[in-house]
Amino acid sequence: MYDLHIGLIGDYGASITAHQAIPPALDLAAADLGVALRVEWVPTEEIDSLARIGHFDGLWCVPGSPYRNTEGVLLAIRHARETRLPFLGTCGGFQHAVLDYARQVLGWADAEHAELNPAAARPVILPLSCALVEVHGQVRLAAGSRLGQAYGTQWTDEGYHCRYGLSAEFAAALEQGPLRICAWDADGDPRGVELDGHPFFVATLFQPERAALAGRLPPLVRAFVAAVAQS
Repeated sequence: MYDLHIGLIGDYGASITAHQAIPPALDLAAADLGVALRVEWVPTEEIDSLARIGHFDGLWCVPGSPYRNTEGVLLAIRHARETRLPFLGTCGGFQHAVLDYARQVLGWADAEHAELNPAAARPVILPLSCALVEVHGQVRLAAGSRLGQAYGTQWTDEGYHCRYGLSAEFAAALEQGPLRICAWDADGDPRGVELDGHPFFVATLFQPERAALAGRLPPLVRAFVAAVAQS
């Protein structure tokens, strides 16, 4: 059987809950779909060209920022976006997916992540008014979105370990598409985005992979692996 090869973009940490959850989440998705996966962690400092990431069938930019090599992470995300490679970003992956989009698609060359540059003139990622560290919360999913289709419901309860989210300026810019907000928390703050016209380019501030630690198949991870299998 042909193995689907998925690259996990991020700096592995055994103590990071999301990193513990990702392998079993992928195993559950593969078993449910009847596919074989090969999963490879890609330390960010190894990404200095497309040669390191060009052979994967799908990329998942995992939690654990700040990454050791931000430019390598952005290169991987841009590669997935431009070549229509299935892409999933969670937590830090979400933040860097929107940073790539701000710089490369909107043309905001001065776009920054406040965690990396607190004094930035144009931060598109800012500290959350209330940090979401080891908490759960309700998330509303847009009808007809890939997220909504993956879950088959309008609401889901998800776990977080996050201190940064979208700036209001950047959220307003997304109203024009093609990267659109497709998930919100109970207060209406953005919690997920997806790219129109791309087979699968989805990123969430929450960490759906955490469900696997309780033995539950995360619907978004299943949808990602299905997209990889179909690509």
